[in-house]
Amino acid sequence: MLTIAFVDRIGSGLWASVSVLYFTFVSGLSITQVGTLAATAGALGIAGAPIGGRLADRFPLTRVLVTVQLLRALASFALLTTDRYALLLLFTAVGGCGDRAANVLTRLYATRIAGPDRVRYQAVQRTVANAGWALGGLTAAAALALGSTAAYRWLLAGDALSFVASALLTLRCGEPRSHSRTVTTSKKARPTTTPTGPWRDRTYLAYVATDTVLFLDDAVFKVGLPLWIAHTGTAPHGLAPLLLVLNNVMVVALQVPLARFGATTPAARALLIPLSATFALAGLAMAASTTGGTTATTLSLTAAAVLFTLAEMLHATIAWELSVALASDTAQGAYLGVHGLAQAAQRSIGPLAVTTAIATGPLGWLTFGTAIAVTCTIQHRLVRDRLTQKALSVPSITVSEH
Repeated sequence: MLTIAFVDRIGSGLWASVSVLYFTFVSGLSITQVGTLAATAGALGIAGAPIGGRLADRFPLTRVLVTVQLLRALASFALLTTDRYALLLLFTAVGGCGDRAANVLTRLYATRIAGPDRVRYQAVQRTVANAGWALGGLTAAAALALGSTAAYRWLLAGDALSFVASALLTLRCGEPRSHSRTVTTSKKARPTTTPTGPWRDRTYLAYVATDTVLFLDDAVFKVGLPLWIAHTGTAPHGLAPLLLVLNNVMVVALQVPLARFGATTPAARALLIPLSATFALAGLAMAASTTGGTTATTLSLTAAAVLFTLAEMLHATIAWELSVALASDTAQGAYLGVHGLAQAAQRSIGPLAVTTAIATGPLGWLTFGTAIAVTCTIQHRLVRDRLTQKALSVPSITVSEH
């Protein structure tokens, strides 16, 4: 599965860095149309996370993942066939839906295959995925030097082919053991318990709501930092891509070592306290970037990028553990699918949150960092009783044989 993550993210790196340019220069869309397409397709694609998780509780996980990868490939190939806006929107939405489903399914696979070592496995997988993303991005940058329409089309085709390759590689993976699917050997056999549904689990839904806020660091790197650098006028514009590179290098180098601090459920919950402090300091560093000249601004923004990256890695470690620990063992797929909504929803509210912070100025960034820090402490309190109760409970039996 690590090889699959690497191949998958190479393709994503090829496409993510040029998608806006493709729709502009190849499809001939206006800036408004491109923005509307991205926002609408993103909103429609949110459904992929819960649908993918639900299917994985009912069917073999590897088969569902292969289907999703092929769906992503078809959506990418389909973009090459038309310039009609409605069809571009449809195909982009289908691809986004598949992308979110694939994220949930790969997390679920790691949970099932690695068991108690799931946090370390996820950390290694994320490191490999980031390396693949970087390779894809560098390849895209080199291809764009050609400046031709054919280059854009080949990059999109490469993205589609990466999904085909991922599907073929997934066929070679063994099916992990699942507590979510009930197995019976006679028509009279019935499951002894009914899986708990995440949509009726108020504690889990509240946890997902708080995690949506904690995912806002993603919007900082994609939207916040580039716009803030342009807004301050004192930092060199070339600093934005360098900070993105710094973010990627830090994740590749440090995600696995940091994962050991959240390898158990109590440890993951405890990490919410230092995570809270990290978010608060990151907001302070962003606010401080307006108080000096070019050198001081550059140093403050670099410190902010380091702190937000550290927060990103700590939060990833915490989320990998708590999203599973809080879930019902008999409906892991459905629960992780609902948790996938947190990151998907953040992609809609994140840009709005960071642009509001930019418009407000230093006070906006202080508020941004403080709000996330407070949310960390709320989540720390929220999950305490649930985790204590689950630790004292006896696992239910979902397999009957007669």
